[in-house]
Amino acid sequence: MYILDKKEGRARRGRFITPHGVIELPGFMNVATCGAIKGGVSAVDLKNIKCQVQLCNTYHLHLRPSDEIVKKLGGIRKFTSWDGPLLTDSGGFQVFSLAKLRNITEEGVHFSSHIDGHKIFMGPEESMCIQSNLGSTIAMAFDECIKNPAEYEYTKKSCERTVRWLKRCKTQLDKLNNSPGTINPKQMLFGINQGSTYKDIRIEHMKTISELNLDGYAIGGLAVGETAAEMYETIEAVEPFMPQDKPRYLMGVGTPSNIIEVIARGVDLFDCVMPSRNARHGHIFTWSGSLNILNAKYSLDDRPLDEKCGCPTCKNHSRAYIRHLLKSGELLGMRLCVIHNLFFYNTLLEKIRESLDSGSFHEFYNLYRNSL
Repeated sequence: MYILDKKEGRARRGRFITPHGVIELPGFMNVATCGAIKGGVSAVDLKNIKCQVQLCNTYHLHLRPSDEIVKKLGGIRKFTSWDGPLLTDSGGFQVFSLAKLRNITEEGVHFSSHIDGHKIFMGPEESMCIQSNLGSTIAMAFDECIKNPAEYEYTKKSCERTVRWLKRCKTQLDKLNNSPGTINPKQMLFGINQGSTYKDIRIEHMKTISELNLDGYAIGGLAVGETAAEMYETIEAVEPFMPQDKPRYLMGVGTPSNIIEVIARGVDLFDCVMPSRNARHGHIFTWSGSLNILNAKYSLDDRPLDEKCGCPTCKNHSRAYIRHLLKSGELLGMRLCVIHNLFFYNTLLEKIRESLDSGSFHEFYNLYRNSL
C-alpha cells in the first residue's frame, strides 16, 4: 500500500508498505545483481549504509545458482541474509541486452545463455515462476525493453504485446501466490511503461496498464541511449497519467543530478549500478562533486574521501590509503569505495526526504541539481 504524505510541486513524499517492511520514498534500491553488490559488499553491510531495498536479477539468478536452488534454501532474502524489502527485475532487460541471438514471439523469447550458450525460453509465466521461487517482495512484469531510437510502428506493436504479457504476468502471479509451498504468498507485482521517446505511445500505454490496478508502476526503456533532456521530457509527459496512489519507479537511473531532476518530476524509486560500478574504478561521489581517487594528487592526501560523509570508509580511511589499495589491486580498495558511494546515494535520498518533510525541496533542488 502506498501512502502519499505530502507534495512539493510534483515531488512526492510517501511510504510504501510491503510484506517485508516500509520503504520511505523517494528511495534508492541497491543493486545486488547475483545476490551481492559487486565489490565485496554483503547484505549485512547494506544494513549499515542506510539501504532500504535490495534489488536482485531474475535472469542471472535463474542461470546461477538457479531459482529452484534458491527456493530450496528458503528464498532470496534468506539466501542473502537480507531481511528487508527486495525487488527482482523480470529478466527482460538482460534477455534483450545480453543475448546475442533471440527470437521474440507472442509466447515469449527464445534466446541463448550468455554464459554457455544453452537454449532458454522465457515468457511472462516463466518469469513469474522464477520470481516466485526467489520469493522477492516485489516482482517486475516481463516486458520488451526496446532500443532508443526505435521505429514508431515497432514501438507501438511492442507495447501492445507488453500489455498482453503484463496481463499474463498478473494471472500467473495470482495463481502462484495462492499455491501451496510459495515462498512469499504476498508477492507484489509492478507493471512497466514502455514506448521509447514517443509521448503518445507512452501515454496510451500508461493509461492501459493503470487499469490493471497493480501494486506499482515503473517507467522502463529510458537511460538507454536518449539524451537526459529527452528522458526528462518523456517522464513529464507520462507522469500525469500514472496512478497517484501507487509508487513510481524509474528503472536504471542514474546520476545524482538525474535522480534530483526526476524526483522533481514526480518519481519515487530508483535503481542503478552506477554508484558501485564507478566506485570499483575509483570514481567517487561526494557532496562537493565527483573525484577520481586514482589521480596522483591524492597520493599524500590524508583526508577522507568526503569530509562531509559519515560512512564507515570515511570514518576510518584516507584518500591516500584507498588510492594505494586500488593501485595495488587490493580488493579492499574496491570494497571501501563501493561502501562509500552507496552510502552517499542512500544519504542523498535521505536528505531529499528530509527536505520534502520540511518543505525545502525547492531549495535543495536549486542547490544540488548541477553540482553533484
